[in-house]
Amino acid sequence: MSRRPGPRGFRASIAAALAVLAFYAGLIVSLAWFLDGEVLNRTLFSERSFFSVQLSLMAATVATGLAMTLAIPAAYALSRYDFIGKQAAETVLEFPIIVSPAALGAIILIFFNNPLGEWLQENTIYFVFTFSGIVLAQFVTILGLSVRMLKAAFDEVPVELETVARTLGAGSRHSFFTVTLPLAKNGLIAALILTWAKALGEFGATLMVAGSMAMRTETLPIAIFMRLSNADIEGTVALILILVVIGLSALYAARRLLGRSAHA
Repeated sequence: MSRRPGPRGFRASIAAALAVLAFYAGLIVSLAWFLDGEVLNRTLFSERSFFSVQLSLMAATVATGLAMTLAIPAAYALSRYDFIGKQAAETVLEFPIIVSPAALGAIILIFFNNPLGEWLQENTIYFVFTFSGIVLAQFVTILGLSVRMLKAAFDEVPVELETVARTLGAGSRHSFFTVTLPLAKNGLIAALILTWAKALGEFGATLMVAGSMAMRTETLPIAIFMRLSNADIEGTVALILILVVIGLSALYAARRLLGRSAHA
C-alpha cells in the first residue's frame, strides 16, 4: 500500500519547492539593481537589438520545426519498435547533454573543415557565419532533447489502443495520426515549446558556428555576451530581461494551453 507523506515530510517538500522558486526568482529580481529606465528604453528600441530578437525568433522557429520533423518519427520508432542499433540511438540522445554547446559548435566547425564538409558548403548550403549556421547549431543542440521528450510522450500512449485500431481496419499510418498523435498531444506541445525555448537561448554552439557579427549573426544570447564583454551592465540587463520575458511567456502560454487540453 502506498503511504502519503506525513505532516513533517509534507512541509519539507513544500519548503524545498519554495526554496527553488526563491533561488531563481532572487536571481531575476537582482537584475533590478542595474536596471536603468533610459538605457532599457534605448536598448529595446534600438535597431541592433530589434535585429537580434527577430533573428533569434526566426532561427529558433526554423530549428525547432526541423527538429520536430525528424524527432517525431524517430521518437515513435524508439518507443514502439526493437531494431538493431536502438540502444546506441538512445545513448546518442544524451550526447548534446553531456557535451557542452561550445564543444558541439566546435565539432560542427571542424566537420566543415573536412573534405566532406567543404564539399557540402560549396555545393549545397554555406553554414559558417550565416543564418543557416545559426539554425544548424540550434538544431544539433535541441534534437536529442526533442526525441527524448517525444519518446516519453509516446510511451504514455497504450500500445493496445493502436492494436485495436488496426484490428478495426486502420493501417499503421492511419492509426498513428488518428490515435497516437491525438493522445500524445500534450507531450507534443510541451516538447515543441521547451525545445523552442532551448533553441532561443542557445549560445555556445551558435557562437562557434555563426560568430558574433552585428546585424548579421548576432542572436539575442550573443548580443547579451557582447554587451557584457564591453562592460555595458545596464544594456546587458535590458537584453537579459527581453530574453527572460520571451522565454517565460512561451512557457506560460504552454502551461495554459496544456491546462485547457487536460480540462477538455
